[in-house]
Amino acid sequence: MKKKRKSLNLTQEDLASKAGVGLRVVREMEQGKPTLRMDKVNQVLMLFGAELGVVLKVKNDE
Repeated sequence: MKKKRKSLNLTQEDLASKAGVGLRVVREMEQGKPTLRMDKVNQVLMLFGAELGVVLKVKNDE
């Protein structure tokens, strides 16, 4: 994400403002924090035309 942000000439502050999230969210995403709120992540990703989702896998007990 950092590479994409920089390619658009955005600072972390710019990205946070455009996405409507706090600067801390952007910093934690770029640092790879393993636990982040999905809604906040998606607010940022939407600026890049992406979205994070969940895939449900059903285990068949046979």
